Amino acid sequence: MVKKYIVPLVICLILFMALFAGCTQPSTTPAPPSEPKTGGEQEPEPPKPEKDKIVFGSVHSISGPLAIIEEAAFGPIRNLWFKDVNERGGIYVEEYGKKLPVELIEYDDKSDIGTMTRLLEKLILEDKVDFILPPTGTAMLYAAGPVANKHGYILPGMSGGATTIKEIIGGLPYFFSNLNFSDTQVPAFGELVSELGVKSAAVVFIEDLHGVEYSGAVVPEMVLRGVDVAFVKSIPQGIQDMSAIIKEAKAADVDAFLCLAYPDENILCVSQSMELGFNPKLMIFGPGVCYTFFKDIFGDEGVEGLMSWGAWNGKSTPESQELIDKIGVANVDWWGHNLYWAGMQMLEKSIEKAGTLDQSVVREIMATETFDTVLGPTYYDENRMLAAECHTGEVGQWQSGQFEVIGPKNKATAEPIYPKPPWPGQ
Repeated sequence: MVKKYIVPLVICLILFMALFAGCTQPSTTPAPPSEPKTGGEQEPEPPKPEKDKIVFGSVHSISGPLAIIEEAAFGPIRNLWFKDVNERGGIYVEEYGKKLPVELIEYDDKSDIGTMTRLLEKLILEDKVDFILPPTGTAMLYAAGPVANKHGYILPGMSGGATTIKEIIGGLPYFFSNLNFSDTQVPAFGELVSELGVKSAAVVFIEDLHGVEYSGAVVPEMVLRGVDVAFVKSIPQGIQDMSAIIKEAKAADVDAFLCLAYPDENILCVSQSMELGFNPKLMIFGPGVCYTFFKDIFGDEGVEGLMSWGAWNGKSTPESQELIDKIGVANVDWWGHNLYWAGMQMLEKSIEKAGTLDQSVVREIMATETFDTVLGPTYYDENRMLAAECHTGEVGQWQSGQFEVIGPKNKATAEPIYPKPPWPGQ
């Protein structure tokens, strides 16, 4: 009985399998061609991301001992640049097809490095700013560099920097340095010392990266030039009395006195030198003497003949006087303001040329292009430091109320005054 059903079942099974196989075979009939596009139709472009402004973030020293540098150095240029860009309608970014105004989010680091690095990461990670701007001073800038680099953010160095950045800049591809410092200034000063016939000097430097670097460059340069260095002394930031050091330099009867410090210390040094009747033939100072407010404190006669690092003025380039008029002559830093402005011009032009806010694209343009700025044709060298050829001067001197470039000779706007005139009333 069972055998009687086996054959029909096998036949049914074979027929079923054949039918199933036919259903699963791929069709040999080609798919119908897609309808051709007519009238030049193109695939629709993805919508552009929404963007109504470019947000910059900055952590700098609004309070604390570095505040005086912030107020006189990069601060005025940063604020002027934001005003200037927005008055022009913003920065054109091709990715968004329009000009975007610029906005600043800023925090006070209270002149504390730890606070600065913490707030810088807040700007990047929480506020998600498009670009960052530098903190105040050399030590702050060095601490900010690795933070910016870790997150792939361009860091334009402004009021701060040192030649030692060359030792680490290979590992900080997003760092750009705009200020000139000891590696170009001290050799120019050395040439000046030889030309003027300086025979002896005393050196005072502040106990931080800036002071250590400058003293470390100046002392060998003086020795090389045959200058007898009577002493080299360090001072703490915020020192309240320099009279002992000044008396020692006066007793040594040195030709030149170098105070490689910051505004507060330099103001103190000049004040006490006046009080103690210490008037060497040459006096040169770090940041502070190069600011117009220093002349306002001591008057034209009080600063006559004082030297500082820098330098520039309205005669340096055709565009220089226009920048001075924008800043207001009463607010100018004659060391760095034109260099800072050029740095911001290069950043803006790089964003425009990139057509995007992508940091890596903007960075590549900044590192390789030449730009027309207040300095003339301007570019960064292989270390992403503003090329020395672009500097308008290395050493300046107050003469008749004007900060003149006196070194190097090919950039000079005036001959140096030597010896320095007596203090007013002496």
